Amino acid sequence: MNGRDLVLGRIRAALDASRPAPVEVPRGYRPAGAVAVDLDLFVDRLTDYRATVHRCTDGEVAGIVAEVLGGREVVVPPGLPEGWLPAGVTVLRDDGLAVERIAAAAGVVTGAAVGVAETGTIVLDGSPDQGRRIVTLLPDTHVCVLRPDQVVATVPDAVALLDPDRPLTWISGPSATSDIELDRVEGVHGPRNLHVVLTS
Repeated sequence: MNGRDLVLGRIRAALDASRPAPVEVPRGYRPAGAVAVDLDLFVDRLTDYRATVHRCTDGEVAGIVAEVLGGREVVVPPGLPEGWLPAGVTVLRDDGLAVERIAAAAGVVTGAAVGVAETGTIVLDGSPDQGRRIVTLLPDTHVCVLRPDQVVATVPDAVALLDPDRPLTWISGPSATSDIELDRVEGVHGPRNLHVVLTS
Protein backbone atom coordinates (compact mmCIF):
# COMPACT_ATOMS: atom_id res chain seq x y z
CA MET A 1 0.00 0.00 0.00
CA ASN A 2 1.37 3.42 -0.92
CA GLY A 3 0.70 6.80 0.75
CA ARG A 4 -2.01 7.70 -1.76
CA ASP A 5 -4.00 4.54 -1.06
CA LEU A 6 -3.62 5.07 2.68
CA VAL A 7 -4.97 8.65 2.53
CA LEU A 8 -7.85 7.73 0.21
CA GLY A 9 -8.71 4.78 2.44
CA ARG A 10 -8.96 7.06 5.45
CA ILE A 11 -11.19 9.46 3.53
CA ARG A 12 -13.48 6.60 2.45
CA ALA A 13 -13.72 5.38 6.05
CA ALA A 14 -14.57 8.88 7.28
CA LEU A 15 -17.31 9.18 4.66
CA ASP A 16 -18.79 5.78 5.49
CA ALA A 17 -22.54 6.40 5.93
CA SER A 18 -22.89 3.50 8.37
CA ARG A 19 -20.79 5.32 10.99
CA PRO A 20 -22.86 7.61 13.24
CA ALA A 21 -22.21 11.32 12.94
CA PRO A 22 -21.51 13.31 16.11
CA VAL A 23 -24.79 14.31 17.74
CA GLU A 24 -23.67 17.83 18.60
CA VAL A 25 -20.78 20.02 17.53
CA PRO A 26 -18.79 21.09 20.60
CA ARG A 27 -19.20 24.84 21.16
CA GLY A 28 -17.06 25.51 24.21
CA TYR A 29 -15.58 28.74 22.87
CA ARG A 30 -16.33 32.11 24.39
CA PRO A 31 -19.63 33.59 23.15
CA ALA A 32 -20.26 37.17 22.04
CA GLY A 33 -20.86 39.62 24.86
CA ALA A 34 -18.74 37.75 27.43
CA VAL A 35 -16.06 40.46 27.79
CA ALA A 36 -16.28 44.25 28.27
CA VAL A 37 -14.76 46.52 25.61
CA ASP A 38 -11.33 47.94 26.53
CA LEU A 39 -10.39 50.83 24.20
CA ASP A 40 -6.91 51.08 25.74
CA LEU A 41 -6.30 47.41 24.86
CA PHE A 42 -7.42 48.15 21.29
CA VAL A 43 -4.92 51.01 21.05
CA ASP A 44 -2.15 48.85 22.58
CA ARG A 45 -2.78 46.04 20.09
CA LEU A 46 -2.81 48.44 17.14
CA THR A 47 0.47 49.96 18.34
CA ASP A 48 2.00 46.49 18.73
CA TYR A 49 1.15 45.90 15.06
CA ARG A 50 3.00 49.14 14.16
CA ALA A 51 -0.12 51.10 13.34
CA THR A 52 -0.18 54.76 14.34
CA VAL A 53 -3.18 55.62 16.52
CA HIS A 54 -4.65 59.12 16.77
CA ARG A 55 -7.27 59.84 19.44
CA CYS A 56 -9.32 62.95 18.74
CA THR A 57 -12.77 64.51 18.57
CA ASP A 58 -14.96 64.26 15.46
CA GLY A 59 -14.03 67.81 14.51
CA GLU A 60 -10.30 67.05 14.53
CA VAL A 61 -10.36 64.20 11.96
CA ALA A 62 -9.66 66.49 8.99
CA GLY A 63 -6.65 67.96 10.80
CA ILE A 64 -5.16 64.49 11.32
CA VAL A 65 -5.76 63.58 7.68
CA ALA A 66 -3.98 66.82 6.72
CA GLU A 67 -1.08 65.94 9.02
CA VAL A 68 -0.72 62.44 7.55
CA LEU A 69 -1.54 63.05 3.88
CA GLY A 70 -1.59 66.85 3.43
CA GLY A 71 -0.68 68.19 0.02
CA ARG A 72 -0.97 64.79 -1.65
CA GLU A 73 -3.48 62.86 -3.73
CA VAL A 74 -5.93 60.78 -1.69
CA VAL A 75 -8.45 58.14 -2.79
CA VAL A 76 -11.73 58.17 -0.88
CA PRO A 77 -14.81 55.94 -1.15
CA PRO A 78 -18.01 57.54 -2.48
CA GLY A 79 -19.74 57.76 0.92
CA LEU A 80 -16.90 59.19 3.00
CA PRO A 81 -18.06 62.14 5.15
CA GLU A 82 -16.86 65.44 3.68
CA GLY A 83 -15.93 66.71 7.14
CA TRP A 84 -13.09 64.18 7.36
CA LEU A 85 -11.25 65.75 4.41
CA PRO A 86 -9.08 68.87 4.75
CA ALA A 87 -8.63 71.49 2.07
CA GLY A 88 -4.97 70.51 1.69
CA VAL A 89 -5.48 67.19 -0.10
CA THR A 90 -6.38 66.38 -3.68
CA VAL A 91 -9.41 64.08 -3.45
CA LEU A 92 -9.93 61.26 -5.92
CA ARG A 93 -13.45 59.98 -5.29
CA ASP A 94 -13.63 56.30 -6.24
CA ASP A 95 -16.38 56.04 -8.81
CA GLY A 96 -14.73 53.09 -10.53
CA LEU A 97 -11.20 54.51 -10.73
CA ALA A 98 -8.69 52.50 -12.74
CA VAL A 99 -6.25 50.33 -10.80
CA GLU A 100 -3.29 52.43 -11.97
CA ARG A 101 -4.94 55.63 -10.71
CA ILE A 102 -5.59 54.11 -7.27
CA ALA A 103 -2.06 52.71 -7.02
CA ALA A 104 -0.56 56.11 -7.88
CA ALA A 105 -2.35 57.86 -4.98
CA ALA A 106 -0.41 58.57 -1.80
CA GLY A 107 -3.13 57.25 0.46
CA VAL A 108 -6.72 56.32 1.15
CA VAL A 109 -9.13 57.52 3.84
CA THR A 110 -11.99 55.23 4.92
CA GLY A 111 -14.37 54.48 7.72
CA ALA A 112 -14.71 50.97 9.18
CA ALA A 113 -17.45 48.51 10.07
CA VAL A 114 -16.01 47.35 13.39
CA GLY A 115 -12.80 47.18 15.45
CA VAL A 116 -11.82 44.26 17.71
CA ALA A 117 -10.08 45.30 20.94
CA GLU A 118 -8.64 41.89 21.85
CA THR A 119 -6.83 41.44 18.53
CA GLY A 120 -6.33 45.04 17.36
CA THR A 121 -8.20 44.19 14.17
CA ILE A 122 -10.25 46.51 11.98
CA VAL A 123 -12.92 45.07 9.71
CA LEU A 124 -14.14 46.77 6.53
CA ASP A 125 -17.34 45.54 4.85
CA GLY A 126 -17.52 47.58 1.65
CA SER A 127 -20.08 50.09 3.00
CA PRO A 128 -20.18 53.51 1.28
CA ASP A 129 -17.68 55.04 3.73
CA GLN A 130 -15.26 52.12 3.16
CA GLY A 131 -15.59 51.48 -0.55
CA ARG A 132 -14.13 48.76 -2.71
CA ARG A 133 -11.47 46.49 -1.22
CA ILE A 134 -8.95 47.54 -3.87
CA VAL A 135 -8.84 51.17 -2.67
CA THR A 136 -7.45 50.02 0.69
CA LEU A 137 -4.86 47.65 -0.77
CA LEU A 138 -2.96 49.71 -3.33
CA PRO A 139 -2.10 53.12 -1.83
CA ASP A 140 0.92 53.25 0.51
CA THR A 141 -0.97 54.80 3.45
CA HIS A 142 -4.40 53.95 4.85
CA VAL A 143 -6.12 56.33 7.26
CA CYS A 144 -9.06 54.55 8.89
CA VAL A 145 -11.56 56.40 11.09
CA LEU A 146 -13.53 54.64 13.86
CA ARG A 147 -15.85 55.74 16.63
CA PRO A 148 -15.48 54.12 20.08
CA ASP A 149 -18.96 52.57 19.77
CA GLN A 150 -17.72 50.62 16.73
CA VAL A 151 -15.10 48.80 18.81
CA VAL A 152 -16.12 45.44 20.31
CA ALA A 153 -14.23 43.25 22.76
CA THR A 154 -13.67 40.00 20.84
CA VAL A 155 -13.83 38.34 17.44
CA PRO A 156 -17.14 36.57 18.29
CA ASP A 157 -18.60 40.01 19.07
CA ALA A 158 -17.47 41.28 15.67
CA VAL A 159 -18.77 38.22 13.81
CA ALA A 160 -22.16 38.67 15.49
CA LEU A 161 -22.38 42.19 14.01
CA LEU A 162 -21.06 41.51 10.52
CA ASP A 163 -23.00 40.38 7.46
CA PRO A 164 -21.19 37.32 6.01
CA ASP A 165 -22.54 38.14 2.55
CA ARG A 166 -20.56 41.40 2.43
CA PRO A 167 -16.92 41.62 1.21
CA LEU A 168 -15.13 41.56 4.57
CA THR A 169 -11.52 42.73 4.89
CA TRP A 170 -9.84 42.05 8.25
CA ILE A 171 -6.86 44.34 8.91
CA SER A 172 -4.39 43.81 11.74
CA GLY A 173 -1.75 46.50 11.26
CA PRO A 174 0.10 47.56 8.12
CA SER A 175 0.75 44.94 5.47
CA ALA A 176 3.82 42.94 6.46
CA THR A 177 5.52 39.63 5.83
CA SER A 178 8.77 37.97 6.88
CA ASP A 179 11.20 35.69 5.10
CA ILE A 180 12.76 32.56 6.60
CA GLU A 181 15.29 34.70 8.49
CA LEU A 182 12.43 36.78 9.94
CA ASP A 183 13.42 39.94 8.08
CA ARG A 184 10.22 42.00 8.12
CA VAL A 185 9.10 43.56 4.84
CA GLU A 186 6.18 45.98 4.86
CA GLY A 187 3.83 46.99 2.06
CA VAL A 188 3.99 43.73 0.09
CA HIS A 189 0.24 43.06 -0.16
CA GLY A 190 -1.32 46.23 1.21
CA PRO A 191 -0.51 49.62 2.73
CA ARG A 192 2.91 50.10 4.33
CA ASN A 193 1.43 52.63 6.78
CA LEU A 194 -1.80 52.31 8.77
CA HIS A 195 -3.15 55.29 10.71
CA VAL A 196 -6.19 54.62 12.89
CA VAL A 197 -8.17 57.68 13.94
CA LEU A 198 -10.25 56.87 17.02
CA THR A 199 -12.75 59.65 17.59
CA SER A 200 -14.50 60.55 20.83
